[in-house]
Amino acid sequence: MALIAIIGAGSWGTALSFTLSNAGHDVRLWVYEEEVAAGIKENRENTLFLPGIKLPENIAPTTNLTEAIDGARYVLTAIPSHVCRGLYEQMLPFLQREMIFISATKGIEIGSLMRMSEVIHSVVERRFIPRMSVLSGPSFAHEVARGDPTAIVVASPDRDIAQSVQEEFSSSTLRLYTSDDVIGVELGGAIKNVIAIAAGVVEGLGLGHNPKAALITRGLAEMTRLACACGARSETLSGLAGMGDLVLTCTGDLSRNRRVGRELGRGRNLDGIIGSMRMVAEGVKTTDAAVALAEKHGVEMPITRQVHRIMRGLISPRDAIRELMERTLKTE
Repeated sequence: MALIAIIGAGSWGTALSFTLSNAGHDVRLWVYEEEVAAGIKENRENTLFLPGIKLPENIAPTTNLTEAIDGARYVLTAIPSHVCRGLYEQMLPFLQREMIFISATKGIEIGSLMRMSEVIHSVVERRFIPRMSVLSGPSFAHEVARGDPTAIVVASPDRDIAQSVQEEFSSSTLRLYTSDDVIGVELGGAIKNVIAIAAGVVEGLGLGHNPKAALITRGLAEMTRLACACGARSETLSGLAGMGDLVLTCTGDLSRNRRVGRELGRGRNLDGIIGSMRMVAEGVKTTDAAVALAEKHGVEMPITRQVHRIMRGLISPRDAIRELMERTLKTE
């Protein structure tokens, strides 16, 4: 069994820790909050981000990054996208060439418009070329920790790396498929959060199933156009990391991004919504990056642009829906 370092003890990082430790791995879990680390040590529970799940003894929480990654074969980051670069800068002196890096963060860096694997690569390559992979797919943390059957994707340009992660991480409740389309897997995981905000807006307006079905379908078309313009394959966006994750996030009650959209649709402002949430809704920051990335590649993304305008207070949710419906008619 491999020693796995998981950087980030939010709901997703903690759920992966739980699943991997139950599969027999020793896990070091880096925790930002002192009180969360203390709670795991004393009560074997992350009451802040994953309450109700008793964590096995082979999960060792620590607030020390160096201690977390020391001797690890796999270093998995499940952190907000905006802190990824800074954390890797801190870890850089202690990273080793033989480590396999796994990004489980679904976002795009503001400004650089880099995917998370690109951010990690740009930092680590100052010492060596990292052995890189990404993890994405339809996976609510609470359901993974509860043991509900879950299927996700690990993507890497190196087949051996993808297969290594697949073999070590798969279990009776977590099934991993491999892919070499890192761009498609990452952008699918990032952009679906933006479409989920739009799906929440539809709900917040009190609209029915017809508009949500149309929005999910056309949202998938937007995701696919952008990803392909960036070098992805369209079939990747039809799989778990694209359509699968999109459907889950747009319809599931545990979706934070859908919740943000629902509150926007009910008339609340974005600052008030975000201020009331403990966990990060990645789609909020990703919307800015997605609009910029679409402009860079000349890709039309009408749903994403309307979400962006709603969040900035430039248009009401109802007017945004009306404008989408009144766009120039075209073939599908």
